[in-house]
Amino acid sequence: MKPVTVTIAGTTRGMRRLLPIAIFTIPFGIAFGAAAAERGLDPGFTIAMSAIVFSGAAQFATLDFWGSHIAYGSLALVTLAISARHIVLGAAVAPWVNQLPLAKRLPVLVWLSDANFADSQPAFRSGETDVGLLLGGGLVLWASWITGTAFGVIAGRAIGDVATYGLDVVMICFFAAILAGQMRVRSAIAPACVGAVTAVAALAWLPPGWTIVAGAVAGGCVSVLFHAE
Repeated sequence: MKPVTVTIAGTTRGMRRLLPIAIFTIPFGIAFGAAAAERGLDPGFTIAMSAIVFSGAAQFATLDFWGSHIAYGSLALVTLAISARHIVLGAAVAPWVNQLPLAKRLPVLVWLSDANFADSQPAFRSGETDVGLLLGGGLVLWASWITGTAFGVIAGRAIGDVATYGLDVVMICFFAAILAGQMRVRSAIAPACVGAVTAVAALAWLPPGWTIVAGAVAGGCVSVLFHAE
């Protein structure tokens, strides 16, 4: 087996693979930028938040707490709940990423997100050893998110509600296509179904974010049972 590396060629390849999807993150960035402007956030601060935090769901959640008196404890708990899925994502890519030196490992994980994880995970399992694939996908998504945020801060109000254009369905279709590719393996069908049912059922008891974690844990347990047989 080839050693795990991070190369410029692999990073470029990752950027090219996710560029079509990254373009469709721009409208979400526009929506966040416009919403932040309506809340009275400074434009520079809003753009900096997207550059540093790089978590659309968590950033939208912070707007609900923004005001003259910020409940920092509640804000931290909600952000943790929404971002807890990264624990699962990190564990899944650990067999490859952990082979890198710490100086290379951390920059790769900084740009870990749902989309580049979903794109690179099947490639790693198929023998890909260039983690630049994961890094490049994250970088192009990050750049698109910042671009959308900046545009939303400046012109978001003139555009109106971007949800009316139906662009939010693109990301759903992307993840559905990735999942369909994984379902070719029979042992993946039961964990995927159990995880999906658990996540949907948990909506009645858990806040957004934790439902994904619950589904991942349930699906993972079923997967362990299948491999133990």
